[in-house]
Formats: sequence, C-alpha cells, structure tokens
Amino acid sequence: MIIKHVAMKSAKKSSFIGLVRYLTGAQGKGVRVGEVLITNCHSVEIQNAALEVTITQQQNTRSHADKTYHLIVSFREGESPAPEILKAIEQKICDGLGFGEHQRISVVHHDTDNLHMHIAINKVHPARLTVHEPYNAYHTFAKLCDRLEKAFGLQRDNHTPGKTAGENRATDMEQHAAVESLLGWIRRECADQIREARTWTQLHHTLEEHGLHLQARGNGFVISSEDGISVKASSVAREFSKEKLESRLGSFQPSPHTTSAQRPGKRYSKQPTTTNADTTALFARYKSSQHLEMVTKAVEWRKAAARKQRLIEAAKRTGRLKRAAIELVRASRTGKKLMYAATSKVLREEIAAVNRQYFKERQQIHDKYRRLAWADWLRQEAQAGDQEALQALRARRKAPSHHGDTLRGTGARQEPFSGARRDSVTKKGTLIYRFGASVVRDDGARLDVARGASQAELEAALRLAMARYGSRISVTGSDQFREHIARAAAAAHLSVSFDDDALERRRQLLAQSTTRKGNHHGNDTNQHAGTGRQPDRGRHGSRAAAASRAAGGASAKPPAGEQQQQHSHGAQPHAGNPGTTPPASARHHLRGLSELGVVHVPERTEMLLPGDVPDHVGKPGTEPAHGVRRHLHWPGRRAAHVKRAGQPAGGKPLVASAGTAPPPASQGRLLPLSRLGKLEVDKATAADPHRVEEREANKPAAPTDAHLENSADRVRVHAPSSSAGTGANQKTNAPQPEREAEKEAGLSPVSTKNIHTSSKTHQLSAAEKYVIEREQKRINGFDIPKHKLYTFSEDTSAEFVGLRRIDAQALALLRLGDGIAVLPVDDAAAQRLKRLPRGHTITVTAAGTVKRKGRSR
Repeated sequence: MIIKHVAMKSAKKSSFIGLVRYLTGAQGKGVRVGEVLITNCHSVEIQNAALEVTITQQQNTRSHADKTYHLIVSFREGESPAPEILKAIEQKICDGLGFGEHQRISVVHHDTDNLHMHIAINKVHPARLTVHEPYNAYHTFAKLCDRLEKAFGLQRDNHTPGKTAGENRATDMEQHAAVESLLGWIRRECADQIREARTWTQLHHTLEEHGLHLQARGNGFVISSEDGISVKASSVAREFSKEKLESRLGSFQPSPHTTSAQRPGKRYSKQPTTTNADTTALFARYKSSQHLEMVTKAVEWRKAAARKQRLIEAAKRTGRLKRAAIELVRASRTGKKLMYAATSKVLREEIAAVNRQYFKERQQIHDKYRRLAWADWLRQEAQAGDQEALQALRARRKAPSHHGDTLRGTGARQEPFSGARRDSVTKKGTLIYRFGASVVRDDGARLDVARGASQAELEAALRLAMARYGSRISVTGSDQFREHIARAAAAAHLSVSFDDDALERRRQLLAQSTTRKGNHHGNDTNQHAGTGRQPDRGRHGSRAAAASRAAGGASAKPPAGEQQQQHSHGAQPHAGNPGTTPPASARHHLRGLSELGVVHVPERTEMLLPGDVPDHVGKPGTEPAHGVRRHLHWPGRRAAHVKRAGQPAGGKPLVASAGTAPPPASQGRLLPLSRLGKLEVDKATAADPHRVEEREANKPAAPTDAHLENSADRVRVHAPSSSAGTGANQKTNAPQPEREAEKEAGLSPVSTKNIHTSSKTHQLSAAEKYVIEREQKRINGFDIPKHKLYTFSEDTSAEFVGLRRIDAQALALLRLGDGIAVLPVDDAAAQRLKRLPRGHTITVTAAGTVKRKGRSR
C-alpha cells in the first residue's frame, strides 16, 4: 500500500468542487467510480457536500494557501479489499494525519490496474475555522502504511524514503507517459563516466559527447540537453552537487566551448522506455499522428481567429454607419449624445459576444486535437482494436504475484466473444470487460473475476476463458470461488475441463446430477405423452379416469375427453423428450424447434392449407336480417318510418307552420312573439286537447321576465270556434301576470295603485322590473337590502345612494330605513342627481319631484 499527497502548485487554481467533480465523473467508462464516502458533512449528496466544504473554506479569510488536501491510497495489483476495510483504512489515515474531525469525501476508483482511493480533505476545521497542515507528512505516510499492512494483512511495500522530490517526479513521468526522462537517461548512459572525471575539462568533454552541458544556476549546477530540457545535477546523484564536485575538482570552471565541436555519438530524445517489445515503428506512427494533430489544430485555430476578426470588423462597420446617420439627424446636443452612447454600447456588446464565441470554439478545437502522451495514445489505439499497441502496453508489465480469483489456460486462441463488452484499457494493457454488474479483467496471462459475480456472470467469464485459452482452464482463488465456477460450468454444460483434479471431479459430479434431473423430468414427460398416464390432479381430476387407471393399470388409456383434458394440463401429445435441462442462459423462455434436438411426431404429418377450408366457414361480415326486426313503441319514442296523423311532410308533429322564410336581416335570430303573426293550431291539436295539456304540463316554467311584458304587447292565440269553451275556461283559471309579478316582488296592490297610470306605464314597468330582479337575487342568498317601489303618499326625506338605468329609464335609489326605494326620474333630474355624492339627503314630494337646495325636478 502506498499513500501519496498530490499538492497544487497554485493555490488560486485549487477548487474542492472541481476536484470532487473529477473524482466522481465517469469519463466515458462504465467501470471507474466505486464506493463514495462523505464524512463530517451535514449533506448526504455529493454536490451539496462539496458546496458545504467550499463555504467552510471561504469562512477562513486569513490563510491564502491551498485549503484542500488531496491524498491517493494505492494498493498492490490484484489486491481488492472489501468496502468495510477501505472505510477503516480511510478513517485511520485521516486520524493519523490529524484530519479526523475535518470534512472529507473519499472515492474508490477501479479503472486502473491498481485499486486506489482518493481522499479530498478540507484543511479548514469546521468548528475552529483554523487551517491544519501536516508537517513532514511523508514520514507519517510510511508509518501508517506499515501499520495498516500488518493490521489488515495487505502485501508489504518498501516505505523507506530513498528519492528526492525531483527523482520522484521523473519516475512518475516515466510510469505515466512511458517515455524516458532526461534524468533517467543520464543515469543509464553517462553517470558512471561523470564519476570517473578527474578535472573539469574531462567532465565537460564527457557531457559534450552525450549532447549535454553543465552550467551554474543559483546555488547549484544544472545539466541541460540540446532541446532545452534541464535537470538538477544533484537529482542525478548526490555526488554531483556543487559542493561535492568543487571539493573533488576544485573551483568551478565553465566549458570553453559554447557549442559541441564534434557531433555527439549519443543524444537524449524522448523515446519509449525500454521494454521487451519493439516499438520503433509504432512510435514513428505516434509522432506522425501527433504532428498531424498539431498541424490541424493550428489550422483550425487560424480559421477561428480569422472568423472572429471578420465579425468584429463587420460590427465596427455597422457602428460607423450608425454614427454617420446620427450626424445627419437634426436633434439637440443631448439627444445626439444619448444616441452615440447607445451605439457604442451596442458595439461593445457585439464585440464581447464575438469574443465569447471565439473562446468557445478554441476550447472545442483544443479538446478535439489534444496532444496525447505515448501511453495514452497506445491506450486509444488498443481500445480501437490495434493488437500491436495492446502488446506494447502489456510489455511494460512486470510479472507480479497475483492473489485474486483468476482463470488461466495454456492455449492462446484469440476468438471473438460477442457476450463481452469491452469497457476500457489500462496503461498496462489490461482489458476490462463487463458482464452485467460484474467485471472481468484480461491482462493477457489470466482473467481476473471480480467478487460477488452471479452464476450467469461466471458462465460468461468461463466462455471468455474458453475463447482465449481453449477448453483446459486453470482456476485459482478462494474455495468459494472455485465451487461457484464448478457449478456454473456444470449448469451450463460447457465443454470445459479443469487442470485441478479435485475441481474437475466436482464439476463432473455436478454435471451428472444435473443430467439425471433432466432425464427424470424427460421420462415423466414421455410417460405422460405416450402411455396417457398423468399425475393425480386431486379434486380437479376425473373420477372416471381414476377408476380406469385403477382397473387397467399404467397402460390403460383414459377416455377421449379425459385425454384431451390431459393435454391441456400436462405435456404435449405425440412429442418425444427434447433433451435434458436447458442451460442457464436458455432457461425461463420458449425455444424454437431449431434450438432443440430431433422431435419425432408419429402421426399428423399433414397440415391444413387455406384452400382446404370451405368458403362458408370463417368468412368475415354479417348479412342483414330485417325480417326478424319489429318496430318499437313506448312513451317518448316513435318509429322513424311511422307518420303521425295530421303531420305535414317534413314538419314537426302538432306544430303548425310559423310562416314563410324570414327576411335576411332576421335570419338566425330569435324574434319576440309581438313581432310574429297569428299562429294557427292544427287540427290534430284541436282533436286531442289532452295531449296538448300533457305536453304543456311537461314544459318548464316561463321566466320571470315574462310577467313584466305589457298586456297590450302580448300575443293572443286565437283558437277555432269549436274550442272556444275550453279556451275560455283556461283563460278564467289562469292567474293575472301583473299580480303574479307583484307577489314575487313583495308588492301589494295598495302600494302600486297610483303607479299604473297611462302617463307612467313605461317608467313604472322599468322600476318594477329592477325591483323584481334585486329581490330575486336577495332570495337566492346575495347580501342585498330589500328593494321596493317608492309610494307618492307624502313628502319624504331620503338618503341618495345611486342611479340605475333600465330600458333607457333612469331610476333613483333612495335609502329609507333598512330598505331601498326605487323612484323613476327623467333625464334632467338624473343629470342633476349624478352630481350628488352618495349619502346626500334629498326630499321627494308626493308628486314624485326631487328637491335639492331650493331647486326641484
């Protein structure tokens, strides 16, 4: 186990939210992010917890250093601790560094050859708001790793610090980029010759032969190559420091040659690290591809810059035209100044929008044509299916001791396997496959199966191993994993064998047990289908069939009806055993005959074709049978083809013709009865008066406004002389419309005896209509005071509350006690009353005139 601190070079670029977004992002991989643990935060969501940490960091305003502590805990290849062990390790590491009470988010990653865990820690204490920075943390890292490896039984690593920071950076570059560093190249090529130099001249000559030169910088020496890359001399070896070289060779003497006099025999260039694979041609492809990418990137950037410049020039040209137009406008100085300011503002906004679009295009071009390191380019090509690039990646791998659950073989058949989906490729050439929720890693020598795989996923891993190595498989891992592999191979009936004798015997035993179960099931099916014997169905079975079986034994055939019922409950008739129990991948679904063995059908070799079916069978459609229909007669409905007596053709029954077609101005409108002519009742009505009475009784009541119609304007229906007596009786029994309206409005005949005069008929009709309308609303539940007509008995003082206009008649509303009196007035009085405020007291005489401040109307 290794613990490493990743420090930020610039505190301004540090972002806890950005770090968490990187740690929890999938980056196009299905197998990357594992368990996520949030500690000492109130929020349980990842983004909310990151925001909470950022707010806590902002509360500390004194410190300007990086307030985020990023740790990486990496395990040996093949080690995969359980989630609870990872949680315990994370807690002990943070407690050992003094971050036990600090906010942090831990994320486990599975996308590399080594399982590793990132820990993003807030260095600001959530309560004290102080910054905690561990001192010489690498010593604490070594002690913690040694202690945790012993506590949890992990593989041991060397935790003694033996390299400087520069050496560690060079080693990391070689591991991640797979390119030889200048520091490593100097150590391998000329470090021994530098140690053998006895004078400064010999030292400079040795360096010039390798294309290097030594120069003083600051308080030490640096060694630089021809391409400008420099390293500290003390990083190559401690004896190359300035102090030790001057103590051995004397005071520093610079090189007398500014350039190399002779062409060096060796020079440093960025080449792949030394491996067993020959990558010369592959590296040439890489350099050519990267050169083409950079050239294309530069061309795209130039096009984007030219496009931006054209848009800016167009915006400026439009601005100049606007300014020229403003100069020609005749306006005040202030107006022109405002127009110039608006034009300048629009121009600035357009230029800013063009620049934003340009920066967006540059970022898109940069992401599309990104420079890749040698190892990243190999991964990209291997993911695309390049086997040469995959072998170059696998050549970097050192043979480790593997402790996981693996499948191996002696063969090396590279057959395609459609059931596996390749998720990603690591920098050491490990192919990661996904089978549902499980993961299988193929490093070329073995298949590493993740823990917790189901039987179907183990079967898929076995099929992948058979495609890779053949039918002879070696299984290593825990006893539980070996048992599950044997069960998966037996259940799927795979033609595979294991090199371990005990495991192979276990697989054969499980396979025989599965075969016996399948044969037993098949024999039962054959007996049910061939002999007609069926299991007892309890109370749902047939007593006759049970008696027949008891008398005739197993060979007795049941009756025809019972045999047909048997086919619906048991196996299909005349069908042999299709085979043993299906494999796990074929269970719980219907299979076609092409997937089964030979099925023997002893009879029914013919089939019906459409031509064998008679024409009158199964034809769609029906024929009408009107002969069996009869007319329906009941109250409220009459057959459509029955014509009533006395009904004119095309007209409604019992209704006479209303007249000719109306003029165009009256079409589509309802006309009052006063504008129509006389309506003649047809003979059917006179002949059957009871039907008319029944129909009139079923009609809804007439609206209240009908009582307000003037008696002179009502239309009288003239009946023939034969029905005069009946009409007279109906007229005598009918109530008077005027009295009904008065009763509904709460008006007595005494109060209205002076209203019905010939000169005030129209006025009182409007007032009466308004009173009835208000009373009806009050009865329906509205909060309206009681309304009544004003009586002309004596002079009265009342409070004026408003004016209303009904049918072009002005009505004055006067408050008398708790009620409202309605008084008809002429237009002149209405104009004068309109000027009065509400609540003003006025006097009304017995003659109906209104007095106000010495004047009356």
